[in-house]
Amino acid sequence: MSGSGGDRARRHTRHFLAWARSAAPVHLGADVDMTRVEEHRAAERAAGRRVSVVSFLLYAAGRVLATHPEARRLARGGLWPRTVALPGAAGGVAAKLALDRRGPGGERVVLTAVLPRTDTATLTEIQDAVDRCRRSGPPEPPGAAAVRLLNQLPPPVGQLAFRFGVRAPAARERRLGTFAVSSLGHRAVDVFHSYGGTAVTFCVGRVTDRAVVRDGHLAAAPVMRLGLTFDHRVLDGAAAADVLDGVVKRLEDWHGDLSGTRGEPRDGAGIRPARTGDRPRGPLGTGP
Repeated sequence: MSGSGGDRARRHTRHFLAWARSAAPVHLGADVDMTRVEEHRAAERAAGRRVSVVSFLLYAAGRVLATHPEARRLARGGLWPRTVALPGAAGGVAAKLALDRRGPGGERVVLTAVLPRTDTATLTEIQDAVDRCRRSGPPEPPGAAAVRLLNQLPPPVGQLAFRFGVRAPAARERRLGTFAVSSLGHRAVDVFHSYGGTAVTFCVGRVTDRAVVRDGHLAAAPVMRLGLTFDHRVLDGAAAADVLDGVVKRLEDWHGDLSGTRGEPRDGAGIRPARTGDRPRGPLGTGP
């Protein structure tokens, strides 16, 4: 692979990074007890279906973001800073998913796809969308044509084109989503932080067995360390912590009935009310 070919394939990433320098990213993190999610994944595998951890996160985060309008905004203005609401032009609460792909010359590049309606889509619908993006012949996930155009333009022109393409709130949401998700959970990565160009970005590490305390006794449980990067120009720490807490609770409180249910009742933290027969929550998060 020539250096120039690899550089050209990553021009869109450089355009994004240059544009993103104006952000004020702050990083949070939490441990998530994935016991219930892993039980659900095992049941799906036994039935011949694969559901990724990322799909569970997209499902949970989409519904939590739907209850937090302050996290569905973007920062505007320099001399007169303000925040502007995203219009939902991408389809409800849309998620930008980062994908690791191979370029035409074999170089590894990061491409993204925007998945609409994560606040109302079922888990199965979200997994189907993720699978379509991952199965697309390289480099052809949604948005690949625009990336190719950016990479073909001279760098100064490409950078201007990128900035113009994400200037309007509706265009920003269509191209970058309402929130972003980046995953390195397929590697031995526990913690990392990235900024996806949205008010909130979730960073997914691996799920691995760790020691937890349950009823005063040590036990092993599948734990995922979930990172959240928020743009401090848009959100304060307490509001971002509420978003992260809501996602953690949704994942730890996973119930099988959620995989195909739309519009199920939830409390202010995004948790389904307890029902007869529910077992106690895990130790790493506490329900209301």
